[in-house]
Amino acid sequence: MEILRVFNNNVVLAKDDDGGEVILTGRGIGFQGKPGKRIDPASVVRKFVPSDGRDPDHLAQMLTDIPPETLRAVLESMREAGLDESELGSTTLVVALADHVDNAVARIRKGVHIAYPLMGEVRNLYPREYAQAQALLAALNKRFGGVLPDEESTALTMHLVNAGFASGDLTYTYTMTGVIQQMLAIIEQSYGVKLDQSSVNVGRFITHLRYLFVRIHQHKQLESEPDPIVSAIRDSYPEAMQCASRIASVLELRLDADITEDEVAYLALHVARVAGKAA
Repeated sequence: MEILRVFNNNVVLAKDDDGGEVILTGRGIGFQGKPGKRIDPASVVRKFVPSDGRDPDHLAQMLTDIPPETLRAVLESMREAGLDESELGSTTLVVALADHVDNAVARIRKGVHIAYPLMGEVRNLYPREYAQAQALLAALNKRFGGVLPDEESTALTMHLVNAGFASGDLTYTYTMTGVIQQMLAIIEQSYGVKLDQSSVNVGRFITHLRYLFVRIHQHKQLESEPDPIVSAIRDSYPEAMQCASRIASVLELRLDADITEDEVAYLALHVARVAGKAA
């Protein structure tokens, strides 16, 4: 590998042996470095591969502001918390978590505490990620002297949820969380029921919505489903179709995207299940 750009003594942008751009970190890896200089593999502590169209320079610049010991603590904590290899290998997630933790620790040590929005919603809507975040928080506090309060579980959860999207910040994830709450409220109003957000059917509906958001975000909505299936859903669950159409209208307004008829039909099927009108 050879250096393309030196950001500081510990972070460089390099060209790997396959010709791709990678970000390398390591104590002193950039010292007296210059473009074209070969890099000793032994000096590399971590290699980050930009993905999802992320700008390598932007990620590298973020890394220059994160102390190497913080980055190491975050990676160790992610492993201890049981995050899988895909998450450990996600440059976007690792950098986002390290940046958040570095800023949170500095902020809290200065006596500045903030209240995160949607705390209750996050616990209910993303139970798997929330459990991971709690384990991650405990592991981080082992390394930072217990400075991080329980409320940080909310922020860590949102970063874990956000890992499923190709966005660089939490804006889309916060929007998604608010939209899910709005969708559940529409179902409750339409059917005159109070939904148990811990139920299996509500959990399945939320999972369906999350995948729908991914498809919308990636411009890959369902639109070629077999006509008999879509027609059967329309004929069997007319009330759910009306509710799903209301949901789709809100989605279009909130996410600035047209929802396909196939997506509305599958939304209706999940709405019927949530409302107890389907098997």
